Amino acid sequence: MTLETANILEGGKALSVQWKNGQTARFHAMWLRDNALDSETRAAGNGQRMITILDIPAETTLKSAKVNDGGDLVLSFIPENKEVIFPSNWLSDHSYDNANEKTKGWIGDRKKTWDSALNTSIPTIDYAQAQRKDQEFGSWLSAVESHGFAVMTGLPTTSGTLIEVAELFGHVRETNYGKFFEVRSEINPVNLAYTGLGLQAHTDNPYRDPVPTLQLLACLENSADGGDSIVVDGFKAAEILREESPESFDLLAGYPVRFEYAGTDGVKLRAKRPTIELGPDGEILSIRFNNRSSAPFTDIPFDEMDRFYSAYRKYAEIIERPEMMVSFMMQPGDLFIVDNTRVMHARKGFSGAGTRWLQGCYADKDGLLSTLSYIESLQNLTREAAQ
Repeated sequence: MTLETANILEGGKALSVQWKNGQTARFHAMWLRDNALDSETRAAGNGQRMITILDIPAETTLKSAKVNDGGDLVLSFIPENKEVIFPSNWLSDHSYDNANEKTKGWIGDRKKTWDSALNTSIPTIDYAQAQRKDQEFGSWLSAVESHGFAVMTGLPTTSGTLIEVAELFGHVRETNYGKFFEVRSEINPVNLAYTGLGLQAHTDNPYRDPVPTLQLLACLENSADGGDSIVVDGFKAAEILREESPESFDLLAGYPVRFEYAGTDGVKLRAKRPTIELGPDGEILSIRFNNRSSAPFTDIPFDEMDRFYSAYRKYAEIIERPEMMVSFMMQPGDLFIVDNTRVMHARKGFSGAGTRWLQGCYADKDGLLSTLSYIESLQNLTREAAQ
């Protein structure tokens, strides 16, 4: 997509452009100067900005603007008398001239909410294929970003293999549970996950700040009766809550709740965050929901506490609806990964007969997104070379 026209506005303080497809946008001179792509402003190797805002004259304006023969934008700034070229596609990708008001509780374009219908199309990859780190692996990482949940099969059933999976895209986040932890029945367990009891849908470690953003669970043995794994999209549940009870949504987004954990010697973890966390622009950023680790709520006014508990119950009821749940039985060699800031996981109870041995670990989402972005950039270069 190439530019067709460029016109200076407000005496050089702004600029309007139009692409050949009719799309238009406006940009401020200061924004354009701050985001200049030349080697004096941005490091060629890593793209980091080499100047501060104070290095840009406060009186910066546009002296001239034109579209070159390639359809890109050529600008000249004063008082620096600096010329900069902006690729037309870059301007389109970074346009901020959007008058559309976003509804509080909106969800980013790269995320797709889901319900039990996902049972028929769970994003899955084989471990051997994932190790190639090719386009198929990129698609699997993309599914983790978009759905917050994916499955991997064919892992060796040896202790610690899930660490190797995490290292395919990032690094393990070590906690007081170690680099990885065992999920199987224990006597006097430090965590109820280490029993045969069923577990309500929850996000993990809400008592940490920051919370681990990814969780991986791998199955090494499973001959127990029951113990089906369940995942629920917390963002989808928040969407439904907003539709059915906007007041409840506002209460869960407007007041923080507290979480605590003190299950092992020397550990006393606490955090305070809303159940539904929104960004300043109203985007849903994260969900924290874990009844087992909830501390007494003390940040909600007396006059609001009854209404808050009604909202809290309403959200819990939505999460428990059968049509919200994706359910599957883990077999030895299976692994699933969840975005722990969004997707809740649960487990049906299982009997004491047989064995059930899972291992879990945590990782950080920024590593996964970095690997995904790198794979996508290589794919784009390959497509461009083929054209």
